[in-house]
Amino acid sequence: MRVNGTLINYYFFCKTKLWLHANRINLEDNSEDVRIGRVLHEINEEKSDNTEIEIENIKIDKLTKDYLVEVKKSDSDIEAVKWQVLLYLYKLKQKGIFKKGKIEFIEKKKQSKKIHYIELDEVNEKELLKVVSDIEKLIDKPKPPKPKFERHCRKCAYYEYCFI
Repeated sequence: MRVNGTLINYYFFCKTKLWLHANRINLEDNSEDVRIGRVLHEINEEKSDNTEIEIENIKIDKLTKDYLVEVKKSDSDIEAVKWQVLLYLYKLKQKGIFKKGKIEFIEKKKQSKKIHYIELDEVNEKELLKVVSDIEKLIDKPKPPKPKFERHCRKCAYYEYCFI
């Protein structure tokens, strides 16, 4: 499996979830958070002329003249989203397309958006390639890593699996 934005995101969020998802154990169809994310993407798509773009194994929410835009429902895990966007910028760069990253967080209880900007530079590109390599090694392991059981775990679609 080639590394995509979801796997990058899970790498920073939960390596157990990463392994399960990468090895086709998908429990997300029953997740309320996943459904909310899909609805936000659909709403954003209806408002924009620049709809989701699929390139190889990645899905980019929106491309503008200057930016690759990723839309998220919350800024609860900005580090994971940052690396997800860096992967997308890297993939575009490989195709000769150079953009800056823009992350828009649509908060549930707020009217305004939070926006973060990011650029792919030599330093974070090198770190990104290390992360991709780490993900590929993790996926190839015969068993998932043991869960850490952190505060955010209760909302996870994979929560029940981690007790098996």
